[in-house]
Amino acid sequence: MLKATRFSGRHYSVRLNFALLRHFQLSSLLLIFLSFIFAIGAEAWAQSSESKDNKGEILLGMSTALSGPAEQLGKNMLLGVNMQFEQENNQGGINGRKLRLIALDDGYEPNRTAPNMRTLIEKNKVLAVIGNVGTPTAISAIPIANEKQTLLFAPFTGAGVLRKTPPDRYIINYRASYAEETATMVDALIKHAGLKPEEIAFFTQRDGYGDAGYIGGITALLKNGLKSKSQVVHGRYERNTLSVDNALADIILAEVTPKAIIMVGAYAPCARFIKLARESGVNALFLNVSFVGSAPLAKQLGENIKGVVVTQVVPHPENLSLPVVKEYRDALKAFAPEALPSFGSLEGYIAAKIMTKALKTIGGKPTRESLIDALEALGKFDAGVGNPLYFDTNSHQASHMVWPTRLEKGKFVSFEWPDIASFVEQ
Repeated sequence: MLKATRFSGRHYSVRLNFALLRHFQLSSLLLIFLSFIFAIGAEAWAQSSESKDNKGEILLGMSTALSGPAEQLGKNMLLGVNMQFEQENNQGGINGRKLRLIALDDGYEPNRTAPNMRTLIEKNKVLAVIGNVGTPTAISAIPIANEKQTLLFAPFTGAGVLRKTPPDRYIINYRASYAEETATMVDALIKHAGLKPEEIAFFTQRDGYGDAGYIGGITALLKNGLKSKSQVVHGRYERNTLSVDNALADIILAEVTPKAIIMVGAYAPCARFIKLARESGVNALFLNVSFVGSAPLAKQLGENIKGVVVTQVVPHPENLSLPVVKEYRDALKAFAPEALPSFGSLEGYIAAKIMTKALKTIGGKPTRESLIDALEALGKFDAGVGNPLYFDTNSHQASHMVWPTRLEKGKFVSFEWPDIASFVEQ
């Protein structure tokens, strides 16, 4: 008789009649015995692994700009997501599971995003990817997300490539599109400031990001009476450079002196362009889309430059009347007291808040598919931003809101669109 052996709280008794040994070779019996023990052990290991997994964590990924000219955008997005996850973890996590984010640096370069996405999905086995920064990097991430059937959620970009009709199942957005931002600018400039379509110029990054904003703006101008896009001057610069001089020259030499310039770029080149333009006597109003990064742009421009507008896709982080802003500021105070409030980190916080809202509706261990189902099932919901948000199988963009801000004494403050006429030099 062999003693009973314990595996994960179960007792298994093994009885051997030694009289049987005369019918079996020792090696055959040993093989049978070891196979039996292995089967029991495998069952016990599986039960132990399942038990451990049930008490485990929810692992999420991010490929973002943590270095290079756009690093402040990535760092702010990362901060916002991490703060919201920490808040949830301090309250016990999601149904007992703690949230953990793995962030990889792509420097805002698409050739680094693709391997990052594969590492996060294939090696790290993340449940989803959240908060990636940039359009050119998103263009690299989208096919991998679709191929690996893994959610790319709330990327920090308003490009149309992420907003197909019907939508890609594995691409879900929070923010308004660049087309919506530039269309709002155009409508305000024509309706409230009385500009003619040909008095509006463009300064854009030479890639998918710049193209997305430019196409949205031109489409809006055509709807407002522009006869041909050739009537509008368009200066461009290369991504991750400060080479804006040629773009500025194109605008200065335009047949029609622009009274407003719509800008679709990163904060460093946009700041340099605005400074050089002012030094060259250009008195136009400069209007930037949200991706520019308000805080780093303001820091580089300083307190003396005026006539700069940035459209935002989240409320102002000083607006404490909104529940989500108050929650965000509490998180900032608790987890990053040295950090200043910013539109970028607030966007990351809101994106994470929406994801955790969906995760809480999933019974049992969340999967890549159940997370998407949970987000689509949210329908009309409140995230504390002042307007209802909406998701379903055909609507993969939660918000369509655009808020205007203008630079005043080194900070971006809120204003109402009818006031834009007073900022434009007639």
